[in-house]
Amino acid sequence: MIRRSSALLGCIALALTACVARSQTMTLNAEQQRLHEIYKELVEINTVDSVGSTTVAAQAMQKRFLDAGFPAADVELFTPKPDKGNLVVRYHGKGARKPLLLLAHLDVVAALRSDWTTDPFKLVEKDGYYYARGSGDDKAMASIFVANMLRMKREGYVPDRDIILALTADEEGGEMNGAQWLVTTHRPVIDAAYAINEGGGGALVNGKPFLQSVQATEKVSINLTASTHNRGGHSSVPRSDNAIYQLAAALVKLSAYRFPVQLNEVSRAFFERTAAIESPELGAAMRAIAKNEKDSVAAAKLSEVPRYASMLRTTCVATRLSGGHANNALPQTATANINCRVVPNVDPAQVRLTLLQVMGDTGISMSAPPPLEPSAPSPLTPELMGAVEQLTKQMFGDIPVIPTMSTGATDGMYLRAKGIPTYGVSGLFGDPNDSRAHGKDERMRVKSLYDGQEFLYRLVKALSSPTTP
Repeated sequence: MIRRSSALLGCIALALTACVARSQTMTLNAEQQRLHEIYKELVEINTVDSVGSTTVAAQAMQKRFLDAGFPAADVELFTPKPDKGNLVVRYHGKGARKPLLLLAHLDVVAALRSDWTTDPFKLVEKDGYYYARGSGDDKAMASIFVANMLRMKREGYVPDRDIILALTADEEGGEMNGAQWLVTTHRPVIDAAYAINEGGGGALVNGKPFLQSVQATEKVSINLTASTHNRGGHSSVPRSDNAIYQLAAALVKLSAYRFPVQLNEVSRAFFERTAAIESPELGAAMRAIAKNEKDSVAAAKLSEVPRYASMLRTTCVATRLSGGHANNALPQTATANINCRVVPNVDPAQVRLTLLQVMGDTGISMSAPPPLEPSAPSPLTPELMGAVEQLTKQMFGDIPVIPTMSTGATDGMYLRAKGIPTYGVSGLFGDPNDSRAHGKDERMRVKSLYDGQEFLYRLVKALSSPTTP
């Protein structure tokens, strides 16, 4: 009897658990179901740059557009290499204005099954989240753009401008970046007044929308190699010109150095608007630095917060270190990788010279930075910002819309460098303290995916119609 009762209680518990799980699952409407099908198909195609193929994913989306009646000439597959496919779809409008470009990348970073609690290349829904590699970065936006364009086609929507969708390869660092390749070699097929891209989104606090960010510029990442060299010798006879010590001393100087504050239209607006939702002390410092970037007291206060310190200036940090060749020999060489995140429109060559001056004339040599095109911040135009602010208020409440400068990197830098303003905005909300992009158990909040679908649908219509939705 006891065993039967235990078994019965176990069955009841399992049944209750299943009921709770079902109650947490959203009931999807027809448009959401269509998005779910596209989303599932995309995330379950392995597009890791080293072992997967963005061509397979691009072909799968190409088929959906062709099946929906898009002319073949408007659904172009570009393959600079067989496994590096890029899809460009043009949805024709009245041509009253220059086109709007929707940009999303198909590639994802690597993921090992042994690291995850679920299969990273199977879409799994649990606990109110979708789990999969790329579920957030960036197949959520890619799937949403596809689903929304197909929806507009079914509805017979006629925009006043062409809408272009570009699904691209190798944003995560492969050898054939699709956005850069397209804008350099096939500019006419993606040329636009401006682009909507990843890089922005919403923040949740205690599960509620807190702010919406619009990424309008980003830092440029460069890697420099600092080196020391000498003749070495036997470790039993130490000398003062030790290559490791020389480099270590130089790196200590680098660790204490801060580049000057350099704000632009976007980062200044970031501090002005963030001041209203920060603590009184930090808010006051933000308002002060926005008025005068030479305010050293305000800069020092903001620099206590790593994220804000990075928004203020160029940063350079040692990320790798090596030296010596044997346990019983004086080191002949020592090297360090220095990763710099350079604020827009600052010459990386000047950053290199600054580092050499900071590290001192101690036999340090440094590699030259790669050639980079200037990438000006995208202007905070009323057309774009007004639409985002209006829709954010309608859908998520009276929360601030804050322009931001990414300290990381997106494909937006390649477009901005060629004169196509680019804005990271998605309507996808998440907990900023639980970001799992590139990490173990990457996930997307179920509700956020479908909120983002509706937000981007309304936003694209607002930006492609003379009247607001």
